[in-house]
Amino acid sequence: MRHPLKFVLSAALALAAACFHLQAQATPPKPFTTHSFAEIRARHAGVPLVVHIWATSCGPCLAELPKWGAFAKQRPGVALVLVRFDQAPAEASEARLARSGLEAVESWGVSGEADEYLRASVDRKWIGDVPRTMLIAPDGEVTSIRGTADLSSVERWLDEVKAGRPARGH
Repeated sequence: MRHPLKFVLSAALALAAACFHLQAQATPPKPFTTHSFAEIRARHAGVPLVVHIWATSCGPCLAELPKWGAFAKQRPGVALVLVRFDQAPAEASEARLARSGLEAVESWGVSGEADEYLRASVDRKWIGDVPRTMLIAPDGEVTSIRGTADLSSVERWLDEVKAGRPARGH
């Protein structure tokens, strides 16, 4: 009688471990090219859009991702797009996003070198520093945040934009 019980318990543990592994994967990032930022903006035109640019080689970026995961859970209707701006393997990016609670968020990733043409497709004045967050109002006005974003400021910006008030510099 004990042997069948051990088998059932072992099988249940194996199934639970397999489910946990499947849950811990994010959707593979879409390839980010010189046309991608325009595509992202067009797809989310007319709504407040938050674009967060990060890299796996950036310590502050990695520390900030779980905060973005909490933000996404608190504000599920917000258009949040993540762009990985380094050449990390897609699997590493997916795993990092999943661990940060960002597995369901729209994600893009650079597959080649992030050269000046790619940076200029996002912002002609941008030199490529990360993390960088871009707040894009429904009218297309862009507010850029260099470095780690204060998410309470992002929330205030969203509230102001949704209320129809002009968003102050953040």
